[in-house]
Amino acid sequence: MSPDSSEWGPGTGANFPVNEAVLKIMPCGTRLISAESSGISAWAKTAKVSVVLADGSSKNYFLKCATGQGARAIAEGEFHSATTINDAVTGLVPKAVGWGEYHNGESQVYFLLGDFHDMDFSVAPEPAGFMSKIAALHRSTSPNGMFGYSVPTVCGKMERTVTWEKSWARSFTHQLRDVIRYDNETNDPWPEYDAACKQLIDVVIPRLLGALQSEGRSITPSLIHGDLWEKNIGIDRETGETVLFDPGCVYAHNEMEFGTWRCTWASYFNSPVYMELYQCHIKPSDPVEEWDDRNRLYSVHPYLNDSAGHPGSISRKIAYNDMLYLCEKYGPLDSLEKYDREKDISVTGARIPFVIKQLE
Repeated sequence: MSPDSSEWGPGTGANFPVNEAVLKIMPCGTRLISAESSGISAWAKTAKVSVVLADGSSKNYFLKCATGQGARAIAEGEFHSATTINDAVTGLVPKAVGWGEYHNGESQVYFLLGDFHDMDFSVAPEPAGFMSKIAALHRSTSPNGMFGYSVPTVCGKMERTVTWEKSWARSFTHQLRDVIRYDNETNDPWPEYDAACKQLIDVVIPRLLGALQSEGRSITPSLIHGDLWEKNIGIDRETGETVLFDPGCVYAHNEMEFGTWRCTWASYFNSPVYMELYQCHIKPSDPVEEWDDRNRLYSVHPYLNDSAGHPGSISRKIAYNDMLYLCEKYGPLDSLEKYDREKDISVTGARIPFVIKQLE
């Protein structure tokens, strides 16, 4: 079934059709010039949309269109996330213009429209200035003093449970249960893995994360980007400023932001200089001596998120071994398999480049 041509913007001869619903959230009097596929995304189709505004000036927009699992949260969640981040640190992410939905045949399409930035992805951000901005972001705190977020957001295409919670251990458990469920839906049954997941949730998280809010200790829910890794960062070619994209925010323990920096795909954020500079601004939470174990726990989330999105990925086995490490230390259980030091990338230093395949 083909969409009614009246629902689409005037023909541009380009390779990316723009629906009238997208044009309606642009300023009144905007005229579409062209739309070309731009960028690489595993979970959405993206384009650079060139227009002429009512005053005759030219402008470029970035358009992201998603269907299927998590599509609404991709569009709506990123719109709210980008708006919240820009309220905290102006210009850290592209300005979000709006989001919406339309039908394309039998598909429900959700879209996000924002400002377009021509970015260089070949260089790492300058550590001192970049970590200063991330610290500033994390100093933005929850409006109600609780952990969670106002609308569902995603990491990749996996929707987060962002129910407001006073307890960080409960809030993180919601998010971890999400990725465990997604992972089990796309990968083969693995009883030993299921047993480790259960022990992690029932015993390890209450102990390791519960310690952050016990015996007089407390943490403040901080605004985090939610998917801060090298493929979501670029340098604006015009301004030279570092720009983040694909945010999926949540008010969380600030240290959760850095779980993915421990993963096999980290190419420059695994350099200690970034974390050392960050900790000049924001010190590790108490108990300080458990920082690395919390970082290991937080890395399980992106590993399982990757495993769910890429069935058969080695990420599942790495996460499992990390779970065994944490269970042995914080919740020993004789029936579990043993942690294998030779499979621990924090010991071996193994790195696996991450390749994003464009959604077709």
